[in-house]
Amino acid sequence: MLRFLSVVALALWLLCGCKHPAPEEALRRNIAQMQEAVSERDAGALSDGIAPDFIGPNGMGREDAGRLARVVFLRNKHVGVTLGPLDVAMREGGATVKFTAALTGGGGGLLPDNGQVYDVTTTWRQDGDEWVLLSAEWTPKL
Repeated sequence: MLRFLSVVALALWLLCGCKHPAPEEALRRNIAQMQEAVSERDAGALSDGIAPDFIGPNGMGREDAGRLARVVFLRNKHVGVTLGPLDVAMREGGATVKFTAALTGGGGGLLPDNGQVYDVTTTWRQDGDEWVLLSAEWTPKL
């Protein structure tokens, strides 16, 4: 009997481990990975989360976003990004996420040399189990 219960418990554990994460959980995880990529100054990892047909402010495309990230990383030895609470609105195959983002940068001293807080609105598309950033708009907070 103990062996049977152990086999059933193992099977249930394996089944639970195989289920796909809820779409919103996967989206939030993707956003956290992109936030980490910024903090690590990794433009390649950041670009991995951006859709090929991305559109940003003033017609910015995916390659332009990658170039902007590389310029920021070259100008700042340390880059930080802190996101406020994510306001996620899910829809079929996509989502809109609004949040505030505090970006800091500098040479690595005790305090950052510069910083700015932005209101950010993003749209995301679900491609299979992956989420990609489809568009982003940001405006500086005063």
